[in-house]
Amino acid sequence: MISLSKPLMPGATIGIVGGGQLGRMMTMSAKKMGFRVGVLDPVENCPTAQIADWHIVAEYNDILALEEMAKRSDVMTYEFENVSVEALNAILPFCNVPQGTDLLAITQDRLLEKSFLETNNIVIAPYATIISPTDIQEAIESIGYPCVLKTTRGGYDGKGQYVLKGTKDLAPSMNLLREGTCELEAWIPFEKELSVIVAGNGVEYTTFPVVENIHRNNILHETIAPADISPVVANEIERIAKTIAQALDLRGVLAIEMFLTETGSIYVNELAPRPHNSGHYSIEACDMSQFDAHIRGICSWPLAEPRLLNEAVMVNILGEHLEKTYQLIDEKVSWQFHYYGKEEPKAGRKMGHITIITTDTEQTLTEIKKTKIWD
Repeated sequence: MISLSKPLMPGATIGIVGGGQLGRMMTMSAKKMGFRVGVLDPVENCPTAQIADWHIVAEYNDILALEEMAKRSDVMTYEFENVSVEALNAILPFCNVPQGTDLLAITQDRLLEKSFLETNNIVIAPYATIISPTDIQEAIESIGYPCVLKTTRGGYDGKGQYVLKGTKDLAPSMNLLREGTCELEAWIPFEKELSVIVAGNGVEYTTFPVVENIHRNNILHETIAPADISPVVANEIERIAKTIAQALDLRGVLAIEMFLTETGSIYVNELAPRPHNSGHYSIEACDMSQFDAHIRGICSWPLAEPRLLNEAVMVNILGEHLEKTYQLIDEKVSWQFHYYGKEEPKAGRKMGHITIITTDTEQTLTEIKKTKIWD
């Protein structure tokens, strides 16, 4: 891999593999800093292509297309973790990919991710590798009910997993095994679902405030910044985040999802090697957004500790909410509306988000509920 010996200066070109909303918001930050941006994505007029300087229309594993992007870019990054590791490895001689491919390989495979976390003494839920139906029976004897069966690759927003609450769930869960090796993990009786964004440039590492996440149907619904947790818990999460970042030699940002139990125990659940839905609040609520931090990290710019300027609530706009939110533009003049430019709204598809700066989180959550859009 070609590495940056000095910070990348404005006027250089950043190539982004993936053209969704995360790439779009990365592009906004990059262009604010004076960079040119290209995107590789198979979809014409994808969200990132609408504002990028150029667009290569190709699949993410198209090595020739990736080589073309590498030759046109001074640095390359990715906006989601399902990019082909093999394809990226093939173009490493031609371009700097600061995040590298080890991070991708680890986060694409749940078993590799768990092994990495265990090696670094990070607490995770008890789990077992499942190759055949008989493995599930044996694993449940030690893990017990309830538990969750997950595919090792490709799952997001609740896809690729099945919750087992009792023996009646065994038969339907077997469908996941058709997709390949799985892992069975204990269900953690959590009090809060939390996440934190950690940023790095290979030398220094900084964390954003810890936030609380509320999910519906396994899709993020709301993020509350900051999370209502004790300073002791917040400090421990910061320590965990920086430990993980240092072990990965992190460049760019990484999201860490975790569970907090009533007794104050913290279990890391998942890593995402990119900006994250739960970090969108930072655009308005912090002095540096997660997208600013990502661009700074991959370009070897220095990183300050992000400061939370205001409390905030972020609520996702899915396809079924989209048109109803348009009426709020006139009604909620202090709300910050972000629409991603996706052409086809579908139920469960992320079409945008709203960030609300607040001094009273509970009141804001009630205000969102009163709109009845998210009922």
